[in-house]
Amino acid sequence: MKTIIISMWLLSFIFLNLHAENKAQWITAADCQNTTNLWMCFRYNFDVDKVPQSAKTRIAVDTKYWLWINGEMLVFEGGVKRGPNPNDTYYDEVDVAPYLQSGKNTIAFLVWHFGKEGFSHNPSGKAGLFVDCHAANGFELVSNNQWFSCVHQAYQTASPPIPNYRLPESSISYDARFEIKDWQKPSFQPRGWKRSKTLGEEGVAPWNKLHPRIIPQWKNYGIANYIKTELKVGEDKDTLVAYLPYNAHITPYLKLKAPAGEKIIMHTDHFQGGGPYNIKAEYITKEGIQEYESYGWMNGHKVFYIIPKNVELLSAKYRETSYNTEFAGLFECSDPFLNELWEKSRRTLLVTMRDTYMDCPDRERAQWWGDAVNESGEAFYALDTMSHLLMKKGMYELIEWQKDNGVLISPIPSNYELELPGQMLASIGQYGFWNYYLNTGDKQPIADLYDGVTKYLDLWELNENGNLKLRKGGWFWGDWGPNVDKEILFNEWYYLAMKGAKNMANLLGLQEDVNYYSQRMEAFKKAFNQSFWNGKSYRHPKYNGETDDRAQALAVAAGLADPNIYPAILEVLKTQEYASPYMEKYVIESLFIMGYEEYGIERLKNRFGEMVNDSGLTTLYEGWGIGKKGYGGGTTNHAWSGGGLTIMSQYVCGVAPVEPGYKVFHVLPQPAGLEFANAEVPTVAGEIKTSFQNKPDQFILNVHVPKGSSAVVGVPRDNFSEIKAGDKSIWAKGKYISHKSFKKADTNESHIQFEVGEGTYELKAFR
Repeated sequence: MKTIIISMWLLSFIFLNLHAENKAQWITAADCQNTTNLWMCFRYNFDVDKVPQSAKTRIAVDTKYWLWINGEMLVFEGGVKRGPNPNDTYYDEVDVAPYLQSGKNTIAFLVWHFGKEGFSHNPSGKAGLFVDCHAANGFELVSNNQWFSCVHQAYQTASPPIPNYRLPESSISYDARFEIKDWQKPSFQPRGWKRSKTLGEEGVAPWNKLHPRIIPQWKNYGIANYIKTELKVGEDKDTLVAYLPYNAHITPYLKLKAPAGEKIIMHTDHFQGGGPYNIKAEYITKEGIQEYESYGWMNGHKVFYIIPKNVELLSAKYRETSYNTEFAGLFECSDPFLNELWEKSRRTLLVTMRDTYMDCPDRERAQWWGDAVNESGEAFYALDTMSHLLMKKGMYELIEWQKDNGVLISPIPSNYELELPGQMLASIGQYGFWNYYLNTGDKQPIADLYDGVTKYLDLWELNENGNLKLRKGGWFWGDWGPNVDKEILFNEWYYLAMKGAKNMANLLGLQEDVNYYSQRMEAFKKAFNQSFWNGKSYRHPKYNGETDDRAQALAVAAGLADPNIYPAILEVLKTQEYASPYMEKYVIESLFIMGYEEYGIERLKNRFGEMVNDSGLTTLYEGWGIGKKGYGGGTTNHAWSGGGLTIMSQYVCGVAPVEPGYKVFHVLPQPAGLEFANAEVPTVAGEIKTSFQNKPDQFILNVHVPKGSSAVVGVPRDNFSEIKAGDKSIWAKGKYISHKSFKKADTNESHIQFEVGEGTYELKAFR
């Protein structure tokens, strides 16, 4: 009997241990002390009987990783900064099947543990790696104590100045005298390495629940030559100045011949972008010929290699990586200035995208929501649909980081956590969450996040006059620049937030909420105008500064200002210029909405002239200048300044969704004095193409409507006598003429409109 009991116990023990081996474990190196800027190597050899067609592998890490299988790199900088919410962790999904082979295989990870806080990362406090794959044919690959690992001693922290407190990344120093040569290759023998330490199964603290990263892996452009280099000779050291084709995220590479122990410093011209220090790299030589790529990305237009005299630089190159999207949108017109504005805007947009939307890629790398709203609006016109996922990720983060009392905070994921009321209202409103849905047709985030939206809106109360009671939040910020009428701006952002919430409620079939917001908005608009309109401009009674151009513009954009006061608002906007480039987007937009588009272009060119005409930079400033003319020093890559891109596509060429996901859209161009303009807009419904020619005797509009969509197309009202489609007249002397392809659309004061289905069309309007 004892023998039977012992045997059963032994079988159970063996079964449980076999079962445990097939469950992925969080692992770390045995010599890991969870220090800041810690790098670890992991290796595992395994056999594959039959290579599966697909082997989707979940990989989680705090914070970044590089992955090789059988010596071939398949992921360059995997992982996203931690923080789907204050507790949990993201994971990647990577299909490793194409890199496997029958027989023996080796997988290798280099893991970078940031180990400190910042404005874009919520550290777990522990360095760890989690790998989990269970393929359909029975193939399994899981992290456990059979993996060998070590702390990579060559990776160290660079000498001061260190990155400013906003950045969770450290500047990397690599001492090649401690390199582990070819450790990723199958032939390497990990002598002295120890078996990895297991820290628990999926769900264990401090990583907790795993969430999919949502966004794609980075686009890797490969190692490339600089467009040119210059050598500046010094007394002790020489400096190689290497020029990039444009402002980009790069990792610097070098090949050299040197004695051991010499230090090479690498940084870009953005090392003090916006004022404080950010990221640089150092390399300590070993003896002989050697090459190295520093894996911590930095950005700029130039890279500086500072090299000791006794070091021979054989080659200097770089690798560009970026958010994985394409410049799929297009705008060009008869005005070279506007073409350059559009080009610089999209370049600035891309360089402020990575783990999240960022205010800037140098000083902060932070997901401030005023920036994110403007940037996502630009992405819908400039980039392919893969870009939409970055806004989706940000939306979930914003609500998942919401405080128990309903307060929304920014930037997140972060250690900063301040409520900026204006930005928070903007994020969940018409220009934020609802604009995402309009452009994508993706209902699920709205369904998932609506309760968080209403929870925040419920914090806002009205005073006895029906206006918003002031909530200063953690940072009472309205905009950079002088003469900010903050309380009016908060009222306007609140109205836009209610408009977005009403639309969301209607989408979700919540009629009671629709009625609530409808009634509240109607009363609010009446009270707003009674309290703040003085006959010449909008002003809050407690505000003593010069009349704020932002406050006038946002009242128009929100729909709080009626057309009868547009002429008075125009007069204010002709004289007041206080908005930052961030809020100037709404000023220009308001001029187009009011029908003053020619002055809108005039003001746009005047305000953005310096940064657009700056031939030394491919990106746009944070403020209206650099240094003392900028805000706090001012960065030169702030995509909140790219609102002109949206204006060109949405208003000049007139392309915007009418129904979610571009099932129905309109093309209602506002030429603004331009002779011609072309636009291509990449949408979830397909590519929209349009162009117009604005000639003295006629206006020609071309439109391509993708399959499955329909459109409202129109020509501006401009004393036209007749409109033709081909040789057929479809409108003459103020009347529509029946046509099978062009149906009469609801008219407005600005355009003569027609409904069309999928296809390609040309309209000619004769003066």
